[in-house]
Amino acid sequence: MTAPDQRQRFSALPTSRVEAFSDGVFAIAVTIIVLSLVDPRHEPGQLFPSLVAHWPDYVAYTAGFIYVGVIWLNHHQAFARIRYANRPLLALNLGVLFTTSLIAFPTAVVSDALREDLTGADARTAIALYALITAAMCASWVLLYAYLIRRPDLLADGVEPNYTRHGVWRSVAGIGLYLIAGLLGFFVYPLIALVVFPILPLFYFLTSEGLGFADALTD
Repeated sequence: MTAPDQRQRFSALPTSRVEAFSDGVFAIAVTIIVLSLVDPRHEPGQLFPSLVAHWPDYVAYTAGFIYVGVIWLNHHQAFARIRYANRPLLALNLGVLFTTSLIAFPTAVVSDALREDLTGADARTAIALYALITAAMCASWVLLYAYLIRRPDLLADGVEPNYTRHGVWRSVAGIGLYLIAGLLGFFVYPLIALVVFPILPLFYFLTSEGLGFADALTD
């Protein structure tokens, strides 16, 4: 066995370790999101209106939890198809985890901005920030899927021929749609983006096993 072959052998990791570490990061990301839910300060007898006034916090938590959950589902589907991970793939996986862990930040910013003013400058800036970070998250998936296209030897036997290619297109579509929604929310009306943003996690949930989900629904 040559030296390069030995390095490749010892640098390969079973995906079980990668998935365990990733699951821990996803769990922490969800925990950070829930920390935004706090007991609101209120005068005696004013608890109910104070709770109602914090409705953006509840929406933000629900959206953030669902989004991280959908990312986890897609991550599980991807790594179920990977036989082993080498160092470049580990680095790309860290990129996915990095951008996922950032989601709690713009989610909290959007929540705070909407509590003050639904259409003001702060709300527009918060929407733009959310769009940029979620687009970056999609870009990290593009890089991961693109690398798997170049390295099919990392994939398990029997993986759908177009799975990784579909993954690239799904992620590229997310980049474009998040940026378009962010631009519309910033320059036109913030609520436009708030309508578009929840649709994309639903799309990624339905297509977590590839773009052939419609066939599965009709079976």
